[in-house]
Amino acid sequence: MTDQDHTPEIVEEDAPRYPRGLTLHAQTLPERIYVIPIHNRPFFPAQVLPVIVNEDPWAETLERVANTDHKCLALFYVDTPFTDAASFDPDSLPQHGTLVRIHHASREGGKLQFVAQGLSRVRISGWLSRKPPYLVEVTYPHTTIEDSDEVKAYGMALINAIKELLPLNPLYSEELKNYLNRFSPNDPSPLTDFAAALTTAPGAELQEVLDTVPMLKRMEKVLPLLRKEVEVARLQNELAAEVNRKIGEHQRQFFLKEQLKIIQQELGITKDDKSADADEFRARLEGKPLPPQAQKRIDEELNKLSILETGSPEYAVTRNYLDWATSVPWGVYGEDRLDLDYAHKVLDKHHAGLEDVKDRIIEFLAVGAFKGEIAGSILLLVGPPGVGKTSIGKSIAESLGRPFYRFSVGGMRDEAEIKGHRRTYIGALPGKLVQALKEVEVMNPVIMLDEIDKMGASYQGDPASALLETLDPEQNVEFLDHYLDLRLDLSKVLFVCTANTLDSIPGPLLDRMEVIRLSGYIAEEKLAIAKRHLWPKQLAKAGVPKNRLSISDAALRALIEGYAREAGVRQLEKQIGKLIRKAVIQLLKDPEAKVRIGAKDLERYLGMPVFRTEQLISGVGVVTGLAWTSMGGATLPIEATRIHTLNRGFKLTGQLGEVMKESAEIAYSYVSSHLKQFKGDPSFFDQAFVHLHVPEGATPKDGPSAGITMASALLSLARNQAPKKGVAMTGELTLTGQVLAIGGVREKVIAARRQKIHELILPEANRGDFQELPEHLKEGLTVHFARRFADVVKVLFD
Repeated sequence: MTDQDHTPEIVEEDAPRYPRGLTLHAQTLPERIYVIPIHNRPFFPAQVLPVIVNEDPWAETLERVANTDHKCLALFYVDTPFTDAASFDPDSLPQHGTLVRIHHASREGGKLQFVAQGLSRVRISGWLSRKPPYLVEVTYPHTTIEDSDEVKAYGMALINAIKELLPLNPLYSEELKNYLNRFSPNDPSPLTDFAAALTTAPGAELQEVLDTVPMLKRMEKVLPLLRKEVEVARLQNELAAEVNRKIGEHQRQFFLKEQLKIIQQELGITKDDKSADADEFRARLEGKPLPPQAQKRIDEELNKLSILETGSPEYAVTRNYLDWATSVPWGVYGEDRLDLDYAHKVLDKHHAGLEDVKDRIIEFLAVGAFKGEIAGSILLLVGPPGVGKTSIGKSIAESLGRPFYRFSVGGMRDEAEIKGHRRTYIGALPGKLVQALKEVEVMNPVIMLDEIDKMGASYQGDPASALLETLDPEQNVEFLDHYLDLRLDLSKVLFVCTANTLDSIPGPLLDRMEVIRLSGYIAEEKLAIAKRHLWPKQLAKAGVPKNRLSISDAALRALIEGYAREAGVRQLEKQIGKLIRKAVIQLLKDPEAKVRIGAKDLERYLGMPVFRTEQLISGVGVVTGLAWTSMGGATLPIEATRIHTLNRGFKLTGQLGEVMKESAEIAYSYVSSHLKQFKGDPSFFDQAFVHLHVPEGATPKDGPSAGITMASALLSLARNQAPKKGVAMTGELTLTGQVLAIGGVREKVIAARRQKIHELILPEANRGDFQELPEHLKEGLTVHFARRFADVVKVLFD
């Protein structure tokens, strides 16, 4: 590696020196010289500069040069830096380098430094040594100086450009003095090389100048580089002058403002910043009943503020703390509107269906109305996406007349988001709860914690655990925020949490909440929601008058069944928005047109239906089960078949989880051991290799509730008898034939109704869950409750 610097370094007197050479005449230019590559920028014949190289591998080269009579070597530019001699390719050297004489060589700290005096261009004609020290045979290109007006004109242009550059950048003046002491201004070759050396052009462009021997062509290359340098220097000066002017203006304004402040203070017209800040903070607390601890802490901080200088960092920290502490609505409570009739109207206005959920909320509000206040309650709304959990929280706040604040805790991994950062951190802030109280300006808002089942945990803490104190009515009377370090009473806050599933919520946190389940909507409820809410909302969003665009009930039903069959209504809203956008194109083409969308128009607007009417699979070994997912309920056909009778075997497919695989093994064992009891061939499974498959293999499935379904499929196969058509079932099976309870009854009943299945088999233990369902869900259903698997067999095979 090599380096160059425009500033000569001081050589220490005690550093070892190499012998100095005598003056070299042009007639005695050596034919064989040593080579050192440099990588910073090319060295020009018109330059005298210090050069620094690594002691390894160039020490031997300099020692050999010092022992020559001429004390010269050649410097060649390479554009790629290299770490050692092994990584250097001699063939990468350019066409021309520069012959330099060495002066004042010294060694220090693993580096060799010498002053190089450029003498002449040099060209390699042959290599004598391709390993350090590199020795080459060289020739010296002869520069023909044309005595023409054009050369003189270029020379004058170069001198004028250098004159322009000197006032703009005084650093070049020393180099110019050095040049004038050594060369005649009438000699264009060193003038041109000197002008090129002044520029900060890239190494490749400077090497082109070095490779250009003809005088006129070289001047043509150098003049644009020098003019560019002049323009850059002029632009830098202009920018510096503009910056200095602006700084000067700001300083003048600052001094004038400071003088004005002092004059106003002397006259008693205004206060200083500290007094103004302190008065603002005291004004915020007027009329607020602060707890004694908080009052004492804030007074201490106000006293500290009055002592500190406004420019100190501690002043900014203290002021920020007081800003937050005085923004908390200490002791300010909004008045609740405990009117059940009004609450009914608000819930009905914003939500169609969900009658059982509305009843639970009204019951909850009724207790608050009877008591005179609603405090210490945490509601958890659980259900699939798009069923209206967040909007129900807003409706609760509206019915109570309380301000509403929502923040999502999904993906939150830092407990400081809940309880605040300690003031030791730079940029510390209070937690979300203090921020919520500051925004709503009362101590009893409705705060919604969205997506509480999607919280994470990391090295920064566990926010789910931090929520335990926040949501516990026994503890949140004295909730401590780390930033404020003051006790806050959150007992009057109504917390409403939402989740898609309960599985990922920690048990201690779930224990503090009152769970309200929101299941999916059936088609009739979706139709009502679409007519009353979604269609008018999307029309308003698109700015389309109701009288110009309408949709038939049949089209909405087809839309629900074919394009939006999920548990919630979010996808339905998207499809309605898409329909309206398509129709708007027609309205733009014909301003007088009125468009009515019918069922037959859906394919033209939305393409082929995403969902087809599913034909329930039936036959020997095929049984329909019911499953629960976080997106709602679903039907789950299960198929069993005998592959061959060569040996006994059992195979499972369908991307089943561990629990479901165990259920399949239990079903296989139970049916195999009780075939005689259920009128099947006792030896059927002894020779049969059976394959059990749960369709939609790309979808992961797990859970024990398909136990009786898989056992029924295996029994149907063994009896070679198709089960009763139009029956769906769910239930966990044990090895003794007991049918155990399952979850998600409502979602599974909705899934069965969606598939037009009206006969169900449920565990006896879930009879109460079924009885609690709304009447419109139970209407028209025949439900059999099974204690043992024999009860299932009676229904399926009679």
